[in-house]
Amino acid sequence: MDLSSLMGGGTSGQEQKTEIVYKAQVTSPIVNGEVKLSVGNNALTAAALFDVAEIPFAMINSLTLSNYVVIIETDIGVFSFSRMGSWCQPFYDALIDAYNKAVLRSMFVKSSPIFTAIAGDYYYTENDISGNGEGAIHVYDNSVVVLPPNLSARRVPLCFVCDMSKGDYKLTLKLDTGESYTYAKLGYDTDMFGGVVKKQIFELREKSLAAVKDIDLSLTMMQASKIATLMPQGVAATFGHLTAIAPSFAMALESKLADTRAAESYKIFKKWCDPAQIYVGFRKNESIAGDAMDGNNILPAPVGGANGVNTDGDGDTADATNATLPTYLLWLVSPSSDGQFAIVEFAESDTATFVYRTDGNFNAFVKQINKALEAINFKREAIYLSDEELRKPENADYYMGAKRTAALQFVRSRFAGRVIHSSVESWKRKLMSLCGMA
Repeated sequence: MDLSSLMGGGTSGQEQKTEIVYKAQVTSPIVNGEVKLSVGNNALTAAALFDVAEIPFAMINSLTLSNYVVIIETDIGVFSFSRMGSWCQPFYDALIDAYNKAVLRSMFVKSSPIFTAIAGDYYYTENDISGNGEGAIHVYDNSVVVLPPNLSARRVPLCFVCDMSKGDYKLTLKLDTGESYTYAKLGYDTDMFGGVVKKQIFELREKSLAAVKDIDLSLTMMQASKIATLMPQGVAATFGHLTAIAPSFAMALESKLADTRAAESYKIFKKWCDPAQIYVGFRKNESIAGDAMDGNNILPAPVGGANGVNTDGDGDTADATNATLPTYLLWLVSPSSDGQFAIVEFAESDTATFVYRTDGNFNAFVKQINKALEAINFKREAIYLSDEELRKPENADYYMGAKRTAALQFVRSRFAGRVIHSSVESWKRKLMSLCGMA
């Protein structure tokens, strides 16, 4: 039997290479006894004489090697591989390498790391939940990633970092949403690690400043600097805050919105709430246009079946289907009249309007959806798919990412429904009903 034919996802002609097959004894919920193991790009295959089990990386929650036994904890149970002799360590190393690559894909990390520490300690606090462990630590152009062989892998986006402090052989990054991440025991690499992180934060700020100036050429240096600090890399800010800094910039964004499908939505939102409370975000589309060419990471949106309010044929399609992308991705977050719901609108054709419960804290919710959208590179399927849909093979990257991104978990847990854009009156009526304003 050709084991490569059992692997999910397949490989292109350029990616094909000789596959190493390992032998082991396995104890598991699916297959037991002597098996041949094959490590693929998306899964581990264990083939016995009459049974075969494919273990998708998306379902793996931890990997450990102890006393020449590889133990894999998954969503459906524990797989234990033994009697591998001298091949145990090479198998584990190959499995960890493939698993980490899958985790990086789920975090939409595509570039090569600028800095790598083979191992280091990490500690984090997210939404009053703390965690720690040991893993490889990478610095990329816009993030720091730690890669332990479990669900504690974390990608920290540098655009949200508001404080960086150094201690004895450790560095702590604090985010404007309250999360804290500490990296320690990097030895002599500590200073280099801190220097690289600092350099990347500076570069991100410079890019944000250039994007802000591109929107409004009339800004003073002080105005541009304040807005770039407020809105790094697609982060949304209220029209009220932007107007207080530079009325011309707020007007420039409104002018761009007027040329999009969201123009009518914006007019309606302003009738439901104080216009100063509406958040607006923008992001240049160069990177997104590049993603549209990458078939490995763009997934088609399923039709129907989402949790919350379901609509037939919501019209929300993947970015890859857009033949021509606008210069900017613009998006709005508006409170409902009572602030109990957040209405998320993207200024693009063929996208639905998304509604989330705020638990009465609208501004705190916006911070979380800022983080969630940045984490998934603004691929909207991950913020509304039901848990059942998220577990489908075609959504494996989203599933892995959701397991490791606290903001995405938070946003998904508060999804109330989505409304398609048909006629304005029909859209408005359904949206008001969903937000309890009917």
